[in-house]
Amino acid sequence: MAVPIPSRQLFIDGEWREPLLKKRIPIINPATQEIIGDIPAATAEDVDIAVEAARRAFSKPDSWASTSGSFRAKFLRAIADKILERKIELAKLEVVDCGKPIDEAISDMVSVAGCFKYYAELAEALDAKQRIPISIPMESFKTHVLKEPIGVVALITPWNYPLLMAAWKVAPALAAGCTAILKPSELASVTCLELAEVCRDVALPPGVLNILTGLGPEAGAPLASHPHVDKIAFTGSTATGIKIMTTAAQTIKPISLELGGKSPILVFEDVDLDNAIEWTLYGCFPNNGQICSATSRLLVHENIAAKFVEKLIQWSKSIKISDPLEEGCRLGAIVSEGQYEKILNFISTAKSEGATILYGGVRPQHLKKGFFIEPTIITDVSTSMQIWREEVFGPVLCVKTFATEEEATQLANDTHYGLGAAVVSNDLERCERLTKVLQAGVVWVNCSQPCFDQAPWGGIKHSGIGRELGEWGLENYLTVKQVTQYTSDKQWGWYSPP
Repeated sequence: MAVPIPSRQLFIDGEWREPLLKKRIPIINPATQEIIGDIPAATAEDVDIAVEAARRAFSKPDSWASTSGSFRAKFLRAIADKILERKIELAKLEVVDCGKPIDEAISDMVSVAGCFKYYAELAEALDAKQRIPISIPMESFKTHVLKEPIGVVALITPWNYPLLMAAWKVAPALAAGCTAILKPSELASVTCLELAEVCRDVALPPGVLNILTGLGPEAGAPLASHPHVDKIAFTGSTATGIKIMTTAAQTIKPISLELGGKSPILVFEDVDLDNAIEWTLYGCFPNNGQICSATSRLLVHENIAAKFVEKLIQWSKSIKISDPLEEGCRLGAIVSEGQYEKILNFISTAKSEGATILYGGVRPQHLKKGFFIEPTIITDVSTSMQIWREEVFGPVLCVKTFATEEEATQLANDTHYGLGAAVVSNDLERCERLTKVLQAGVVWVNCSQPCFDQAPWGGIKHSGIGRELGEWGLENYLTVKQVTQYTSDKQWGWYSPP
């Protein structure tokens, strides 16, 4: 059944507005390779209008920034309720836009609503944290801190979890009292435009959230470099993150970056094989392998490697690859032709460099159209190979063996990235040791990829700067102001009177 795509414009100052240059970008369903609609393409001229609207909403006398956290929380909860009300519709739109399986898309919509509800709670709690006194060593002064919204923020989000990654930024930014311009990826913008319709439905004040779709160079770059944007939050590739960081440095603009990854999963010889295998698969193949934190480097103890890989292939063969709208689909279509070709080139290069494609790496025989790739398992990999060192962003798992805990740690940390890492072992003391030495912002023990609104998310090294989610996510959008008052009625006495 065809999923109708709403025809939308840019969302600026609470209204739908046609791009000034009237440009649009086609939407291609990655499962069918058919054009199913289009989205508006903003340019620098539209960015100026959106930033002005956000600035006005932030600065006017009855501004969003001046409201209480409890006032803002009502809108965040209303947005969450509307998302849940439309979750099936939104999930289907996301499936045909980016190719992910329908079950995952529905789960994502529930998570979107949960994120808005969580930050509604933190917005309310923020009221109680204002003017908290600070203990200082001089009785003639008293000091407190104000937590204030940082200003107008640019939120630039990726295509792999379109609405969820938007929620991770929009919810805390609005909870903090910021006004925002959301720029989603041109490869998957449909549900982000529907978020605009949700904002209209709940009567979010004009200019508080503006949504611009369009190409990176034409819309994203002007937004990141705009002099009236006070902060940039970006999720995407490390290469683009470097450009944004360079741009932000020109005006000393704060940034938070959630970038690429090449995360390891360490499997020791004392595990239950089936449990470890399922977590290995879940660490790499959900969302069609398009996960920044994917544990796509499997390090397995040499004593169990042969049996582990044999069973891993058997489990991989049972993964249902189909039209992502089909019930039970567990591997859908890669988001675009460009990304599809990139993944195939990674696999081809690995083979030419001497690696063995043990399973997958090709289009499934039963699917003649769409950007589908079988789950791929690659062995005989050296640490110098491209496939081991660079982020593939597809359903590709590389395998190496190790003999000792020290060797496993060295192999795991030998990367420019540092987003996630997983350790699977029944020896909890070993797991505790490894959580301390693995160089990553997130470490999973006997699992891979669980994510919770309440816990910090982010990486180190080339995987980014700052943390999203939890209270750390809210702090991203707040600035701290010290207020100190002299309370004595006596003259300070540093200078002598004339």
